[in-house]
Amino acid sequence: MKKIITILTVIAMFGFQACEGPEGPEGPPGEAGPNSEVFEVSGVKFDTTNGYAPLIPLNPAIQASDMVLVYRLSGSTNTGADIWKLLPETYYFDDGTKNFGYNFDFSINDVSIFLEGNDLATVGNEYRLNQVFRIVIIPGYLTYASTGKNANTKKIDYSDYNAVIKVYNVDDSNVKVLKY
Repeated sequence: MKKIITILTVIAMFGFQACEGPEGPEGPPGEAGPNSEVFEVSGVKFDTTNGYAPLIPLNPAIQASDMVLVYRLSGSTNTGADIWKLLPETYYFDDGTKNFGYNFDFSINDVSIFLEGNDLATVGNEYRLNQVFRIVIIPGYLTYASTGKNANTKKIDYSDYNAVIKVYNVDDSNVKVLKY
């Protein structure tokens, strides 16, 4: 009797799994999520007055799930195109030891860009004064879409500013200027 009940139970389980009703009507479209944004801040200085760590406020605040990338303008090409370097960025002495580097951390309200090194007062003014940064905010749902289970398997080169702008469909002509 126990064998018959077990067999009937297994058959019933398979039967219920195979049941499928008609597809229901499509629900209303959801609200569009926030788009990726690019902010630019210029005239940034690293000195003792700010502890070599200027704080850049974000207004409005970002979501906790957002990804933040920070790029420093390091020059331009022969054709005049800007060269953006992804942080962290490290500079070395000729003997291979670390001289200094740029790094950052962020909260939902601000981005702190800071210099790290042994003797920051000796870092040249061309690296400490009048720096220009671009802060790229990518909403969390987009980062999951590009890395999640259903994502395109192509890897994103985050060190290439232009590739990031293209992959996340960012309107680079609409860079928002932040006051520092």
